[in-house]
Amino acid sequence: MSKTIKVALAGAGAFGIKHLDGIKNIDGVEVVSLISRDLAKTQEVADKYGIQHVTTDLADSLALPEVDAVILCTPTQMHASQAIACMKAGKHVQVEIPMCDILKEGEEVLKVQKETGLVAMVGHTRRFNPSHQWVHKKITAGEFNIQQMDVQTYFFRRTNMNALGQPRSWTDHLLWHHAAHTVDLFAYQCGSPIVQANAIQGPIHPTLGIAMDMSIQLKAANGAICTLSLSFNNDGPLGTFFRYIGDTGTYIARYDDLFNGKEEKIDVSKVDVSMNGIELQDREFFAAIREGREPNSSAAQVLPCYQVLHQLEQQLGG
Repeated sequence: MSKTIKVALAGAGAFGIKHLDGIKNIDGVEVVSLISRDLAKTQEVADKYGIQHVTTDLADSLALPEVDAVILCTPTQMHASQAIACMKAGKHVQVEIPMCDILKEGEEVLKVQKETGLVAMVGHTRRFNPSHQWVHKKITAGEFNIQQMDVQTYFFRRTNMNALGQPRSWTDHLLWHHAAHTVDLFAYQCGSPIVQANAIQGPIHPTLGIAMDMSIQLKAANGAICTLSLSFNNDGPLGTFFRYIGDTGTYIARYDDLFNGKEEKIDVSKVDVSMNGIELQDREFFAAIREGREPNSSAAQVLPCYQVLHQLEQQLGG
């Protein structure tokens, strides 16, 4: 495919805007349709980014013959069904994390991907952040082996707000949304499947109906372990911080930035063509479409992560 890839983007919230900002830097790609629940707000975003077609219904965009691919930044509960609808309409799809919050729905996404042969990719951004890519290259070169990953995913979210501080129409979830990043990244970086997983959670919030604190332990087949702490109660620096403890060094990844164990910054600016993990994720999606190949972070590659999340949900009494 040498022509411009025409994209519909569903979800004009905080994460949809991150994708729009990333796509601006990618040649040969044009966002031609924007879908979101609030038409006035969607039109405002569309005007800013020069997007001609605006709708509140994904089906309207899927009916456009010029649309080649769809990026879904919609509420978690819609991800699997919308991804399937996109592929059944003949469109390649990238769905933001998580692919599903019910395992059998994720399995159905993969089934439809195999039937259609279209690109179906999931937004496991940590695979693409320059910081984690740098560590991955060390591992594949045989220069570093993970002994333990120590991960903290911390927010202060006593009310249901998005990353822009706006009220949200859906409830975030520590296990299916936030733990998905680490569960997938741990197996990916180790190059070894997860063979043991344990979880405990704190009290259920009286109005949000979710656990606000969670602790997860993982073990890979190669012996590496991962300790993951998650909280919506933490009143401090927000985000996810990864400590890689290995046989030849210690590295701390904070999104796209990387430090050694002594907090000395490591230059990762030459790792890839951008320092923006979302942009790099989108570049992989479009490259896979052009080259007719499976992308990194395909539905098939990340399904084992959701199998582990399902096991953990069973443990927690889900």
